[in-house]
Amino acid sequence: PRTLALPGVPLVAVAICYEIIFPGHVVDDLFRPDWIFNATNDAWFGTSIGPEQHLASARMRAVEEGLPIVRAANTGISAIIDANGDLVARLGNGETGVIDAALPSAHPSTLYARFGDWALLALIFTTWAVGLAAGLVGTHRCNKRTRTEKKSCW
Repeated sequence: PRTLALPGVPLVAVAICYEIIFPGHVVDDLFRPDWIFNATNDAWFGTSIGPEQHLASARMRAVEEGLPIVRAANTGISAIIDANGDLVARLGNGETGVIDAALPSAHPSTLYARFGDWALLALIFTTWAVGLAAGLVGTHRCNKRTRTEKKSCW
C-alpha cells in the first residue's frame, strides 16, 4: 500500500477492487492517509449477494483503520463510509447517480491499525497464560489441602 499526496485532496490510500478485503494491507503504516478510495467493478458478482459482501468488507476496513472510505463502483454499490463503518451515503447495486457528500473525518490510528493481528494474538496468549496460572494455583491449593486433610479436592 502507498499513500498518495494529490493537490487539493487530503492524503489518500487507493484500494483497487478486491484489495479492500485484505485486513492490514490497505494502508501504509508509516505514512497514514486521511481516507481510503476504493474503485471497483462488481459486475462479475452477477445477481449474487457479492456486492453487499464486498461493501461489508469495505466497512470493516473503515473500522479497523479508523478511516473514512469512498467507494466508487461502475456496477455494484457506491458509498461513502465513515470511520465508524456507518454508511453516510449510498447508491444501490447497478444504480446510476452521483453521491455529493462531505468526506467524513478520520479517527486516530486504531489499535488494530498500529499492531494488526499481533494485538489479538497478545490477548489470546494473555488469556491462556492467566488460565494456566489460575489452574496451577488451584491445583497447588488442592494438593496442599488433600495432604493435610487426607481428602480429595474433586
